[in-house]
This record gives sequence, structure tokens and C-alpha cells, in this order.
Amino acid sequence: MNFKLKVWRQKNAVSPGSFKDYDAKDIPSEASFLEMLDIVNESLTGNSEDPIEFDSDCREGICGMCSLVINGIPHGPGKGTTCQVYMRRFTDGDTIWIEPFRAAAFSPIKDLVVDRSAFDRIIQAGGYIVVRTGSAPEANSLPVPKHNADLAMEAAACIGCGACVAACPNSSAMLFVAAKVSHLGLLPQGQAERETRAIHMVREMDELGFGNCRNYYECEAICPAEISATFIARLNRDYAAASAQEALTV
Repeated sequence: MNFKLKVWRQKNAVSPGSFKDYDAKDIPSEASFLEMLDIVNESLTGNSEDPIEFDSDCREGICGMCSLVINGIPHGPGKGTTCQVYMRRFTDGDTIWIEPFRAAAFSPIKDLVVDRSAFDRIIQAGGYIVVRTGSAPEANSLPVPKHNADLAMEAAACIGCGACVAACPNSSAMLFVAAKVSHLGLLPQGQAERETRAIHMVREMDELGFGNCRNYYECEAICPAEISATFIARLNRDYAAASAQEALTV
């Protein structure tokens, strides 16, 4: 299979970027999207050209590092991550546009690589619990209703790839924050920080430059882990309750 690629190239964070044209020739239909880029990069390095920089790690749809926008869709066609897109999804001769996730809080590094450490700072603001060190407690000592356990597991499936931010017209990180707040807040172990967790993480999100949620639901539609937007409603309730409690103590 042969393709025409329109790839965003940007030397560094301060340099202007632009789309460059490349030919992807003799690509196996069973090749993943990242394997296709590897083949193109081999050709570029063979011609003493700079290879296309992109992030990847597990290549199994687990880590979310391989975050690209393909033909205007974060992670490309399908419901998985970029590394789970296979070239058989495209038609021989297609023109494919490839660019990085774009958001004010995701600053560019080079080419298709962006800095998503803003998510780490949101987690540092409140995505933790106070636990007793030492041996593991008896599993049955803290009973958890099955409904809560199922919801917590669903929220914990978030891999923090940032597709929700890239898909949102406002570059909101509410789905990511809601998943991280909810999976802890639904469990007994996460109750000690529940009143402050939502406030700290939402405020950190705002300070980092993410936009507001306007209920477009693009985040839910594009999420490779299929995180439900109903968690955003849960986050809003926790935030409202914590804000009211905070006002009473001032």
C-alpha cells in the first residue's frame, strides 16, 4: 500500500511549524500506524534527513504515549490508541494528515511530540490517598458495594493519554480529572481526602490552562478507554459540596 502523508514538522517549542509532504511506499496492510512511521523514518534517515519525532512506548494500547491526531481525529479511526490503528483501515493511495495533540496546556516539544506533564501536576494536586504502611490489610475488612467497585474500576481504566483534551473544542481536561477523582472517591480508602481532592485537582487544571467543559461530549466519543461523561457530573457534585464546606470554614 502507498500513501501520501502530510506531517506536522516543528523543530522545537519556539520554532514555527508546518505540514511537510512525505511518501509512504510499500506499506504492509497489517502494519500498525506507528510501524508505518518507522518505515518512513528508515527512508528519511537513509537519505540523511531528520526522522519524524513521535512518542511511543508499549505499543499495546496501554500507556497512551502514542497520541497523534490522524485526519483530524485524536488517535485516528476506531476506538483504540494510535498504535492500535492498522493501515488496512485506509485505502491505497489515501492522503493522511498527521499532527500532534493541540491544547494550550500541551506545549509542543518537537514534531508530533507534546509535553503532557500537566496531567502529572493535576495528579500531584490531589490524586492520592492516605494509606497505612506495612503489611496489606485484610481484603474483607473494608467491604465495597459491587456497584461502587464496578464504577471505580471503570474510572480507573483512564490511561491519561489526553485524547479527551485534543477532541474537546475548549481543550477541557474534565473527563480525565473526573475519572481520577471518581475512582478514588468511590472507594472507602479515598474518603479521607474526598472533600479537598476535587477542589485541588480542578483548581490545578484551571491554572494549567485547560478550558471549561461545555458538554460537547467529544471527550466521551473519542476516549480509547470509553470513560463515561457521567463521571464529570460526579466530579461537579463533589466540587460543589467541597466548595460549600470550604466556604463554611473560612
